[in-house]
Amino acid sequence: MSIQLQILPEQDLPAFKRDMQEAFQKGAEEEYGSISEVILPESHINASLSKPGSVAYAAIENGCMVGGAIVQIDEKTRHNHLDFLYVKHGIQSKGVGQTIWSEIERLHPETEVWETGTPYFEKRNIHFYVNKCGFHIVEYYNAKHPDPHQPEEEQLSTDDTPGFEHGFFRFEKRTKTPCQE
Repeated sequence: MSIQLQILPEQDLPAFKRDMQEAFQKGAEEEYGSISEVILPESHINASLSKPGSVAYAAIENGCMVGGAIVQIDEKTRHNHLDFLYVKHGIQSKGVGQTIWSEIERLHPETEVWETGTPYFEKRNIHFYVNKCGFHIVEYYNAKHPDPHQPEEEQLSTDDTPGFEHGFFRFEKRTKTPCQE
């Protein structure tokens, strides 16, 4: 597999968003069946892209975009965040996601802690982050334990929104311990 990670070219942004939304939508529908609401609104992608330290990567294989990621890099704290990582629908389970993650880590060796999260229903993501990438589950947000970093209007509710009635996992991967610094 010869996947290269590159900074997302501006002209590829519409395809990047579309492919990411499709991957998230299909993932939710695999668990819940057909869903009429958009699981990953474009506004969430845009919010991630506009954060300070945001870097969007396209994963390219044989000239085609096969996935991508958006990370937030904080050069001062070296506590970085993986906002989104996706593999284009139809080519999952072929090592693309793991290659994307390995390349992100290689590109940001100064990182001390990586953080990310995924909805409760995304069993494939939980397996990926814990068993393939070395993350640890460190917190479980739900209606009784809301995410203190989310605005109140975006807090988890007890409604039937797919995946959110059961919560959201927060993961961390420590790449350096205080003794290694």
